[in-house]
Amino acid sequence: MLRGKKIALRARHEDDIPVLRAELYDDVVNGSRAESRPWRPVSPSSKDPRLVVDDTEQAHVPFSVVELDGGTLVGTATLWGIDNHNRSAHIGLGLLPASRGRGYGTDVVAVLCHYGFVVRGLHRLQIETLSDNAAMLRSAERNGFVREGVLRSSAWVMGEFLDQVLLGLLVQDWSAESKA
Repeated sequence: MLRGKKIALRARHEDDIPVLRAELYDDVVNGSRAESRPWRPVSPSSKDPRLVVDDTEQAHVPFSVVELDGGTLVGTATLWGIDNHNRSAHIGLGLLPASRGRGYGTDVVAVLCHYGFVVRGLHRLQIETLSDNAAMLRSAERNGFVREGVLRSSAWVMGEFLDQVLLGLLVQDWSAESKA
């Protein structure tokens, strides 16, 4: 388990999956904003590839996010697109609606940075998020991520094209405070 100030990242448990599916992915608008592919319903009995952990997959590391105080499930976090040759990866997270606005996102990004830079020995972490996702932009920038560009009209979401913001963080720019 990896611990932050408010949250911990732990392995995905089987009983996390129905909660994450219901709270994050069954919501058409939220699911459409979180995924780079069209929303579609997934039957409760199916193995949802967004949530089921494949231990043989080396380029994708999913975590469940839990509160440090009590262990309540509050969301999901992922280091994905891990490229061991270029020592880079992408960060993604989703917080349950009731857990938003509590500073958990900033803490999740900090813990994912620790995992990527310290545990995995990566050189660069990257985030792509919709330009109107103020919470993710704030969480990234509080952790030292720099806006590197805008991908204009690159995401088709609920009937319209939206811009995405590309943010990056290099290990040498990662703040000493974040390392603690």
